[in-house]
This record gives sequence, C-alpha cells and structure tokens, in this order.
Amino acid sequence: MMKRIFMVLINCLWLAIPLSAQSNKLIRELEEKRGALQRQIADTESLLKDTKKDVGSQLNVLAALTGQIEERKRYILAINNDMEAIERELSSLGRQLNTLQRDLKDKKKKYEASVQYLYKNKSVEEKLMFIFSAKNLSQTYRRMRYVREYATYQRLQGKEILKKQEQIRKKKIERQRVKTAKESLLKDREDEKAKLQDQEKEKRTLVASLQKKQRGLQNEIGKKRKEANQLNARIDRLINEEIERARKRAEEEARRDVTIRKKSDTNDKEDAGTVAATKSKPVDAYKMSKEDRELSSNFAANRGKLPMPVTGPYIIASHYGQYAVEGLRNVQLDNKGIDIQGKPGAQARAIFDGKVAAVFQLNGLFNVLIRHGNYISVYCNLSSASVKSGDTVKTKQEIGQIFSDATNNGRAVLHFQLRREKEKLNPEPWLNR
Repeated sequence: MMKRIFMVLINCLWLAIPLSAQSNKLIRELEEKRGALQRQIADTESLLKDTKKDVGSQLNVLAALTGQIEERKRYILAINNDMEAIERELSSLGRQLNTLQRDLKDKKKKYEASVQYLYKNKSVEEKLMFIFSAKNLSQTYRRMRYVREYATYQRLQGKEILKKQEQIRKKKIERQRVKTAKESLLKDREDEKAKLQDQEKEKRTLVASLQKKQRGLQNEIGKKRKEANQLNARIDRLINEEIERARKRAEEEARRDVTIRKKSDTNDKEDAGTVAATKSKPVDAYKMSKEDRELSSNFAANRGKLPMPVTGPYIIASHYGQYAVEGLRNVQLDNKGIDIQGKPGAQARAIFDGKVAAVFQLNGLFNVLIRHGNYISVYCNLSSASVKSGDTVKTKQEIGQIFSDATNNGRAVLHFQLRREKEKLNPEPWLNR
C-alpha cells in the first residue's frame, strides 16, 4: 500500500511540471519567414511601373512581371507549407488537450475515493486505533508514516486538480490562438491568389501585345543576343587569363616546395634522389595553390547560403540557360548567368571572400570578376566600380553601383554569372533566397 502511495506521489509531481507551449514560437517563426517574402514582394512591386510601349521596354516589363509572378507563387507555396505546419500543431494540441482532460478526470476520481476513505475513517480515535493496533514498534512507525503521507497525498491531489484545470484553460487559449493564425493565413492565401490572377492576366495582355510586333521583337532579341555574345567572349578571355595566372601560382608553389625538400635532404643521398624524381614530375599536376584550394573548399561548402549579389529588393528577371519565353513564338533566350533587377541606386556586392581578378569596361559599363579559389563570380552592367584588380574583398562588400537606365524609368539590372574555372554554373542554387 505504501509503495503504491509513493508511486502516485511521484506521478503527481511529474504531472505538475508545466507543459511547454511551442505554438507561439512556431507561429512567430512562420510569420518571420513569411514576412520576409511578403516584404520582398511589396518592395519589388514598384519595379513593375513602366508606361512605354516600345518592344524593348515591353520585353523588360515582361521579364520583371514574370519574376514577380514567380515570387508570388513562392509566397503562396510558403503559406501552404505554413498551413500544413499549423494543421499539425492543431492536431498535436488536440491530443495534448485530450490527455490533460483524461488526467483531470482520473485525478478527480482518485481524489473522490480518497475523500470517501477519509470520511469513513475521519475520527482521531480510528486513526489512533489503526496505529496502536500494530503488532510491533516497527509496524507502528510505518502506520504513522502512512497516515501522514496519505493526508499529504490528498492535499497534493487537490492542488494537482487545480493545476490540471489551469493547464487545460491555457491549452484551450493556445489552441484558439493557433486557429486564429490559421484563419489569417487562409485570408492571406486567398488575397495572394487574387493578386496572382491579376498579374497573370496582365502578363497575357502584354504577351498578346508583343505577339503583334513579331518583327520588332526578333530585332530586339537579336540585339540583346549580340551584346551578350560580346560580353561573354570578353569574360571567357579574362577567365582563361586568370586560370593561366592561377596555374603559374601553383607552379611557383610547387617549385618552392621542391627547393625546401631538397635543402632539408642534402645529407641524405636516397632522399635527394627522391627529391630529384619529384622535381622531374610535370608541374601541371598542381592545379591550384594551397590558398586557392582552401578558398574553393569554403566556397563550395556555402552552396545555397551565399547572399544575393545586389542590395535591397530584387526580382530575378531572367534565369540561367536556354529557354523559350512563354507565349511568344520563336523567342529563345540563352543566358550564361541570371539577370537580377533591383531598385535604382542598388549596389552590386561580393557573394563571398575573394580577390578581384579583373575590372573592365564594355560599352561604357563596368564589369567585375572575383576569384574564390577555382570559382569565379562575375558582376556586369555597373555604372561604376569601387574595386580594382588585385583587391581583396569580403562577403557582402559593395563593389560598384548597378547602372540605372534613365531612359527606362531607372531600370537597374545586374547580370550575374558564376564559373568553376571554365565551367558555367547556374547561380540560383548557390544563392540564399
């Protein structure tokens, strides 16, 4: 009997520990993530303002509008994911509430039984008779402890019932708060869907307008393709030159290593022979210097975490690779990087620590190449550059102002590329969006 009472007391103390309410934290985290996307969409809506009707301007608006539609779809997807998380939280709260209510019912039943027992044995004489009817002193002591602990147990049961009722009250409030968050999310989702439908309608109207200007459209695409080819040829040449410089650095490092080993082994003929054999190996085997290898490894480890190469709000107006423009016949684009539209006055910034490999001008605009080991990031279409070749830069350091086209409502677009030596990479999976 004593053992059973002790076990009940332990259970009471365990259940007295407050339940941890994670719902508020969950809702705050979801709201913060969703809020960042919402602010991004709101800030970029101003980038869509354009009243010009020429083909080039309409193509630019189409690119920006397509980018904003993609952002809004991302936001709606985030809402759907948050809805699923909240549904799971509501289910969890429901289960917790049911458990609390069952515990309360069980405690009330036990408390009622203890009250009935004490009522039947309420007199002091009966308690004394129970104690002194013991067969020996040890049993007398155990019965005295039993009487005291049973009374303590009854008081604890009463307190635990009050605590459990308070826990149920708080859990109901918590569940209601989550339900309110769910209702708010549902409204946000419907609002965003309506805005998305409006933008897709606007896009269809714009595409229909461009379809009527097929000749001008092809001329504009040809002009853009020619400019892109000219830029990429220059970038390719500069990257080849940078790769050659990196190869020479690796050669020099290899020669230094051989010289050091040779000096340290001058008194050992066998080791000297080994050094000679090492020296005879082609230095082409050394692809990178030690510094470049470390930087490359750190850069690769940050895939998906690199900051956007522009300051302020942005829209990805053109993606990497070859693709057709939706709704337009015979319009094929081939982008060696991505085009990121920002607000007028936006700055280009380095996506990782590195060294400026080259700064060059083309058609009056600046372009910057930064080496991160065997990775090279490329920033094009700058009105000015605040770095020069050979400079060391840090992550998020501003390297120049993006050109704002005064003839096109100040449209500011950074053309951004990412290479692994000569290999062209899709930058988007590397960036943290």
